[in-house]
Amino acid sequence: MSFYYRLGKIPNKRHIQFRREDGSLYYEQVMGTKGFSGIQSILYHLHPPTQVEEAYKIRDWYRPMEESGANRHRHFASFESVAGGDPIEGRLHWLVNEDVAIATVSPTEPMDYFFRNSDGDEVIFVHEGEGSLETQLGDIPYQPGDYLVIPVGTTYRLQMKTKNQRFLVIESSGEITPPKRYRNEFGQLMEHSPYCERDVRLPSQLQTHDEGGTFEVRVKARDQLHAYIYHFHPFDVVGWDGFLYPWAFSIHDFEPITGSIHQPPPVHQTFTGPNFVICSFVPRMYDYHPLAIPAPYFHSNVNSDEVLYYVKGNFMSRKGISEGSITLHPSGIPHGPHPGKVEDSIGKKRTEELAVMVDTFRPLRVTQAALIYEDPEYMYSWRQK
Repeated sequence: MSFYYRLGKIPNKRHIQFRREDGSLYYEQVMGTKGFSGIQSILYHLHPPTQVEEAYKIRDWYRPMEESGANRHRHFASFESVAGGDPIEGRLHWLVNEDVAIATVSPTEPMDYFFRNSDGDEVIFVHEGEGSLETQLGDIPYQPGDYLVIPVGTTYRLQMKTKNQRFLVIESSGEITPPKRYRNEFGQLMEHSPYCERDVRLPSQLQTHDEGGTFEVRVKARDQLHAYIYHFHPFDVVGWDGFLYPWAFSIHDFEPITGSIHQPPPVHQTFTGPNFVICSFVPRMYDYHPLAIPAPYFHSNVNSDEVLYYVKGNFMSRKGISEGSITLHPSGIPHGPHPGKVEDSIGKKRTEELAVMVDTFRPLRVTQAALIYEDPEYMYSWRQK
């Protein structure tokens, strides 16, 4: 988010002496984007963040991709994938391109390390579970329906407080922000935006750790996973201020935009990233023109791949879809309501569907791991029977 925020102790000027009670200096770190021309925050550490004891590569980040085949509509049942691992190592990547990767994870193990994505921002959508996003900039409690927006370079750990946890993870190659058309020239969300700053939750409590030991920070960089070992806790920040920080927004606070006739998908847009957008389909009133057809039209995604992650409810234009389904409708071929769904929608007043959509403007590739959970008949599910 693009507004100023601060937590903890900071000096009254940037880059001046800021001392501890024993007279030693705190260590100032500028954490910013786009060199020094993007948004940034300034952090004050108990220890120099450069003091690494050991560094090594763990593995490549992505799993192998499928061999190219016919361009077709795809349906994957993410709930059939096996739960396990922690919130990072347990991720199953389904769809990947140069700009974004889409994964799910149902972790059963706690994180005994810390994680930082240095390739781009992340959005973690909480499908199930409660807990806390712990970061060096403070903690944010989470619950089902929350989008956790984690900027590049943020060291974090998910502290899970309930047994069943399930996340949709959107890994970006760059910055994720609210759409520009919702904001004025100063970055403030305007009245026509489907959410505003009051809906955004920022880090509320800064936990400063001053303890020694062995602490591992795993870092995604250059599409590889690396380990860095420190002899002090990475959450040693005593204060910070700026415009770069993690934040949370609940899909339940998204105010849907409706009309007398069908509104196109951009009205559901929630975030924008490099060459992709994230949209929220939430419970809403249907179109109110006397001849309205609430179901969407058949359409071709020209220069766009469409991914839908179904959270809950009855998605009115689809058959054979269940909670946790992931559909891919690639550019080049039309798609739309399943047979009978157009007529069924006429006269309906409201939908209770809940889904997250990712539209990408470069083609997505399917991982080999995703093929295990694919419905091979989905491409033909529009045939009249």
